Amino acid sequence: MKAMMITANGGPEVLTLRDIPVPVIGMGRLLVKVQAVAVNPIDCKLRKSGAFGFGPESILGFDVAGTIEQMGSDVTDFAVGDAVYYSPDFSGPGGYAQYHLVQAALVAPKPPKLSFIDAAALPLAGQMAWDGIVERGQVRLGDTVLILGASGGVGSLAVQLAHAAGAYVFATCSAANAGLVRSLGADYVIDRSAEDFVQIIQEQTHGRGVDMVYDCFGGDLVVRSMPIVRPFGRIITIVNPSGDLSAGYRRNVSLHYLFLQRSRRTLDALSNLVERGQIKPVVSRVLPLEQAADAHRQLEAGGGFGKIVLTVG
Repeated sequence: MKAMMITANGGPEVLTLRDIPVPVIGMGRLLVKVQAVAVNPIDCKLRKSGAFGFGPESILGFDVAGTIEQMGSDVTDFAVGDAVYYSPDFSGPGGYAQYHLVQAALVAPKPPKLSFIDAAALPLAGQMAWDGIVERGQVRLGDTVLILGASGGVGSLAVQLAHAAGAYVFATCSAANAGLVRSLGADYVIDRSAEDFVQIIQEQTHGRGVDMVYDCFGGDLVVRSMPIVRPFGRIITIVNPSGDLSAGYRRNVSLHYLFLQRSRRTLDALSNLVERGQIKPVVSRVLPLEQAADAHRQLEAGGGFGKIVLTVG
């Protein structure tokens, strides 16, 4: 089978298409014929750093949609030919390949409304957004929420989930992506380059601040957000924040570091929301697997929106 492998840890040029054997099915596993695989920032980080064992001859790709080719003899809740989607963990090769071997427990039926391309854009970012908004953030009807970095893969879904939960949603993004973010359910969009989100939220909430901040961007934004989080409010971050966080202690703010927890239950919940028309993945570009290096370059250049998806022939 064809697979895009890392020849060494480094820049996008280390991604090379190779012929390798098809994985051998095992107990509790599914062999999936990959139709599409999305590109995530973690792919770029692992390509450069080699963390989690992703060194030379490794395969990246943690957002997969495809059809079941073979099943382990103990797997009874799927059938060959089923359309599925999932985010594999870091224990084995990723999905930049024609076939991928995955733990059956991590896999869910693909939402019928979504193409394979759109489905591949949902698992990793969708589960991160769900955990941040629903599980850790516990957003409820009437809450006020700020999404920092609202046009990216996670942020665009977090906006939709917060809106579906009945929250008033502030969102930061570039001016170029403001229309998209507004269309996803943001009530007030802030230009991150030209406007001070702290000042705007103080004005718009009459000094009361927000119930929750979801940081999908990084840098010093968690520290800058502290003055606009209500006492006993919550901050969720998917990146390591920098700076002095002591202001949160004085305000009884809960700070949650969020690392992806993979769950079929969460994927099924996301599928239900897709089928009801309450969320949709945002895909910015579609490229063939052979252009994975270009996809990495585009992602690292920044300034885009949503997800880049690779199609697998």
